[in-house]
Amino acid sequence: MTRADSKGGDILFILTDQHRIDTLGLYGNAYNPSPNLDALAAEATVFDNAFTPTAICTPARATLLTGRLPFRHKLLANHERNVGYAEDLGDDEVPFTEPLRERGYRCGLVGKWHVGHRKGPSAFGFEGTHLPGWHNPVHHPEYESWLSERGLPGYRLLTEVRGRFPNGQPGNLLAGILDQPPEATFEHFLADQAIAALRRYTQGRTKGRPPFFLALHFFGPHLPYLLPEEFYTRFDPAHVALPRSMMETFEGKPAVQRSYSAHWSFDDFSPEQWQGLIAAYWGYVALIDMEIGRVFDEARDLGIWDSLTVIFSADHGEFTGSHRLNDKGPAMYDDIYRIPLVVRAPHAGAARNATFVSLTDLTPTFCELAGAEVQPGYDGRSLLPLIGSADNDGRPPEVFAEFHGHHFPYPQRMLRTERWKLVVNPAGLNELYDLLLDPDELLNQYHHPELAQVRSDLERRLYEVLRERGDNFYHWMTSMSSVGKLTYDPTLGSFGGSTGAVMEEK
Repeated sequence: MTRADSKGGDILFILTDQHRIDTLGLYGNAYNPSPNLDALAAEATVFDNAFTPTAICTPARATLLTGRLPFRHKLLANHERNVGYAEDLGDDEVPFTEPLRERGYRCGLVGKWHVGHRKGPSAFGFEGTHLPGWHNPVHHPEYESWLSERGLPGYRLLTEVRGRFPNGQPGNLLAGILDQPPEATFEHFLADQAIAALRRYTQGRTKGRPPFFLALHFFGPHLPYLLPEEFYTRFDPAHVALPRSMMETFEGKPAVQRSYSAHWSFDDFSPEQWQGLIAAYWGYVALIDMEIGRVFDEARDLGIWDSLTVIFSADHGEFTGSHRLNDKGPAMYDDIYRIPLVVRAPHAGAARNATFVSLTDLTPTFCELAGAEVQPGYDGRSLLPLIGSADNDGRPPEVFAEFHGHHFPYPQRMLRTERWKLVVNPAGLNELYDLLLDPDELLNQYHHPELAQVRSDLERRLYEVLRERGDNFYHWMTSMSSVGKLTYDPTLGSFGGSTGAVMEEK
């Protein structure tokens, strides 16, 4: 595919929430939870090393919208667990919809928003209802009206799965069986909304109309896994192989991880119960995949499939028992930072690409697909040179990520290469993992004497990138890591004498 081939066509962007890659057949799941996405992957470019810039919903989605990393756009936490950060993007942030609309695109959004608190999709150039919150808003009037019009039953749970908090109170809701058929679920409602949007945007025409960008954002498979019984029980828990990282001991790890394990009631459930929870998670993936298939079928029926660019990804992953954790949080394991990413572009062909890429790269990709100007200040690079190819387009074999807190402030920064992962935790122990010998990230080797040079090289690289970006986290590394001689006064003062002397670089 040439860049000229890709410009100006219709775009369908599907985003799931808190989605592990190992739930998908295209990434190795042998039990077929995702036949429609697997079929899409068979004619698309599948990225094997895609990562989120931060494993938490609102900051990741704000980065996707603006093309800028969280430390720049300042939307650092979910509203529901906000601990004093900004709650909405500033008025100076430019969404990618602006250059698309200048090119004549109609921009629609169906489903989860969760970018800030007060400003909804319409404030950023999208057509579509603002569905607030972090999980299916099952009492939203549009959903309840949709159910009523079809004579379908409303939301009701038959069973629920909870542990207990460390203080003995009932813990977080993790899963449950809905007293609804699949055609009454919120996922079916979203697919219906997306199908209606496709019909509205095409109006029976394949040519002579404005192009569209349609985003379909599912709230799942984010926990809790609330499903009709046929999907809750679709997969046999006995077929679930528990992740090896469930052997986590937290030895040599930041103490916050053990606390987070207790918060999510990990030890309240037996291995067999964890198999059941993971099986339910797969069932949630299967439900969403079925609804995605309905949207794909509609695009075929409308005659736009062959010319439609389809992109599928997730805002971040989920622990689901890995490392004795659940949800996401202050631990930068691949379980929550590695994400699915599939790009199907007309005439491009299928490929597997191992280049390190980021959710941040999608924003300039949207612009280039539309033939729009890529905005200055984007932190990502368009993926178009990689589509239909296994080449890396000269990109470095590394990815960086940041985290600012969830429930409480907890800053972290990460550098991930093919073999190594470095995590800097000012409030705890730093981490270093050899992903070749320890792909499950169980053994923290940060203080291993034989890895001193590896540690120093990674710290220096992370430090350089943070300084180049203007991420002031680097000031902590100035004194605490092996970053070489300084070129500035770390006190940020101008006192004169030796204190204010500028030191020479190595």
